[in-house]
Amino acid sequence: MNEQSAPTPEASLESAPALTSTHPLALAPVTAPPASVDGFVKQFLENLNLERGVMLSSSSANDQYMALANTVRDYLIARWLEDQRRQKVAQAKGVCYLSAEYLLGRQLDNNLLATRLTEIATDALAQCGIDLDELRQQEVEPGLGNGGLGRLAACFIDSLATLSVPSIGYGIRYEYGIFRQTFENGEQIEQPDAWLTLGSPWEFPHPENAQTVSFGGHTETYEVDHEGEKVTRSRWIPSWNVQAVPYNYMVPGYHNGRVNTLRLWRSVATNSFDLSGFNSGDYEEAVRAQTYAETISKVLYPEDSTPQGKELRLQQQYFFVAASIGDFLDHMLAPGYDLTNLPNRVIFQLNDTHPVIAVPELMRVLVDEKGMEWDAAWAITQQCFAYTCHTLLPEALEVWSVDLLGRLLPRHLEIIYRINDEFLLAVRKRFGDDEMRIRNMSIISEHPNRSVRMAYLATVAGAKVNGVAELHSQLLRERVLPDFDEFYPGKFTNVTNGVTPRRFIRLANPGLANLITEALGAGWTVDLERLRGLEAFAEDPEFRAQFAEVKAANKRVLSEVLLARDGFELSEDHLLDVMVKRLHEYKRQMLKVLHIVTSYESIVSGRVKASDMQARTFIFGAKAAPGYAMAKRIIHLINAVGSVVNNDPRVEGKLKVIFPPNYNVTLAERVVPAADLSEQISLAGKEASGTGNMKFALNGALTIGTDDGANVEIRQLVGDDNFFLFGMAEPEVEALWAKGYKPAEFYQADESLRRALDLIASGAFSGGDRSVFEPIVSNLLYDDRFMVLADYATYIEAQAKVDLAYADQDAWTKAAILNVARSGFFSSDRSIRDYIERIWHTPPAL
Repeated sequence: MNEQSAPTPEASLESAPALTSTHPLALAPVTAPPASVDGFVKQFLENLNLERGVMLSSSSANDQYMALANTVRDYLIARWLEDQRRQKVAQAKGVCYLSAEYLLGRQLDNNLLATRLTEIATDALAQCGIDLDELRQQEVEPGLGNGGLGRLAACFIDSLATLSVPSIGYGIRYEYGIFRQTFENGEQIEQPDAWLTLGSPWEFPHPENAQTVSFGGHTETYEVDHEGEKVTRSRWIPSWNVQAVPYNYMVPGYHNGRVNTLRLWRSVATNSFDLSGFNSGDYEEAVRAQTYAETISKVLYPEDSTPQGKELRLQQQYFFVAASIGDFLDHMLAPGYDLTNLPNRVIFQLNDTHPVIAVPELMRVLVDEKGMEWDAAWAITQQCFAYTCHTLLPEALEVWSVDLLGRLLPRHLEIIYRINDEFLLAVRKRFGDDEMRIRNMSIISEHPNRSVRMAYLATVAGAKVNGVAELHSQLLRERVLPDFDEFYPGKFTNVTNGVTPRRFIRLANPGLANLITEALGAGWTVDLERLRGLEAFAEDPEFRAQFAEVKAANKRVLSEVLLARDGFELSEDHLLDVMVKRLHEYKRQMLKVLHIVTSYESIVSGRVKASDMQARTFIFGAKAAPGYAMAKRIIHLINAVGSVVNNDPRVEGKLKVIFPPNYNVTLAERVVPAADLSEQISLAGKEASGTGNMKFALNGALTIGTDDGANVEIRQLVGDDNFFLFGMAEPEVEALWAKGYKPAEFYQADESLRRALDLIASGAFSGGDRSVFEPIVSNLLYDDRFMVLADYATYIEAQAKVDLAYADQDAWTKAAILNVARSGFFSSDRSIRDYIERIWHTPPAL
């Protein structure tokens, strides 16, 4: 079929009747194109001709990709519109997931998989002389997230749709993402992630549904009559505002026809262009309002080491939650809806502290705009929010200075003060005048600067507070918020994180997916506990051989990707040792570096023969926040060590270090299935959960890790024999801190550690310049707040066990199969079921 056979409109626009609410075409349900090769070809060519305005013979690869994406969209739209209609009619309780980021990954294959269209699309495009694989390469990953938090949000909205739970994900449509990472002389350079340059076919902009979001100004009091009495109320008089324009993304469930919505907000000026200023020649001033307003949705996590950066972050957070709450109340509720029933209609899930400013915003709307009494509004608010805490690090539990809040959101600060006053009255009533307890529990911190503790506000306002792994939830109750746990018995719960098997097995690892289906039959993709059935196959030599071949094939695919992408080549016989995650000192990439340097030094010093060492390729993937100097130094060191190791003939064929820049979901889908060893080596008690650890285990990598986060549950499930445990347990960490941790003592006591650190300090990896990495060495010797040196010895011992285990390839493969078989618990579908049962109480849609 060629472009000449594409359908033509049956009637011209001039002759088409107006579609009113009574017109039969307006009342008829939207229908999807036929799910056949011919139907797909017809729709594809129509989109290419009528939407892109090109003939097939003259179309570019981007034209073809955009037409393909629009065609896949066409198959989703009918059900999406119908699901929205039904939900509005039913007014059943749903979930509004509030998250600052969504690390979605590419959408084409995910949507083809969900709609069972992959084979049809492949054949249809082939009839048009197009290779689907070539169009896949045209897709640019959306720059809407950064790390585990954003990927978890993406997995959760996938599972919400797959479980047919009515939901809307709300966030920000970042124009430039967080940044595109490149390396210059081994150092991280941040560049704009211009992911929207060629357009995004998966989004639907709706400027007519824009929300106005206000900032600044002041508050004033006024009197109203209430039941015959004069009552004093407050109102906010903002000084400026912006428009929040919604962009909708469809979120299809897997093979169930359900299509939910992800709604992302773009910031634009209310008055974007000053024509008189432009005509007078002041061109810069003419667009100043537009430029300032659009800054809010430019980048994810703007660098906040300056006052301007901090203010922009708070603007972003308020911008998206205010738009989201306004959108839900304006467009999701039936006309005349009784807001006292709001808790029966919605639960707003706060994904970390970023959206917590939504709490005073809902109170403001209910009290100031809807005229509710405070107590009634507060009772509603406390049932409409739930809070997920994703960290134990004090610096990651956001606080905002009252000066900044008062200047940017004066009415919200007043509301927070009142919430805190009434909360502390209740604390005093329960515990008496225990001033230390009052200080510890107050939402307002007085030291070192007067500020609002957002995690405390979320805990006071939330119906439930959950951690994201068993250990994390325990420490959250016992170490971070113990007074709140005592005050609110039953409020704290646990929901261990999970990942979607659709993207991270079915799409990322088709070879393994096919092997599982052959062994267990269909259905495991939405019931991941069925992977338990693979345990019996671990004893089957033929299955082990097939599993090993899948892993080898995945390594070959990764090698091809890295060669084309970054010029790196993988050695087939190497153990693939992978550490991919956000660069932060608590993740302890430095511990991995010390292992590499120790291995390198032991060979070049002659203490170990290269032939006696297990060959390894170490793969890193990580971005450091632009203002995080130590994290950026560690990236520089990793690349510097790699440069030396990779070019030293004494270790050639034994050690290789690869650090591809700009690690993202697209690359993860190739790295994770190929990995042999998963590095999950944070200091016990510091990692909330992790989800990378789950992805690797589900794809047949063995874990080396501490008893931290979800590692604890992974080890319990897969078994000690299939997990390489090292390091102090959390109580031992606390005891060492209490005793007085002196990292230099570990340096003095361990010859291997001394050799490794001294080699770094000597300038061996910096062209002889000792000053380059001196800050890292000094930090480890005299501070080392994440106890890298304390856990070094047991880590090196565990790595020696890895070498011995990998030497027996058959036994290693068996352990890898058991990791897959016993990791079904870590499905995001299970996580969402736990949220439904323990927190949301939102039944699936009929």
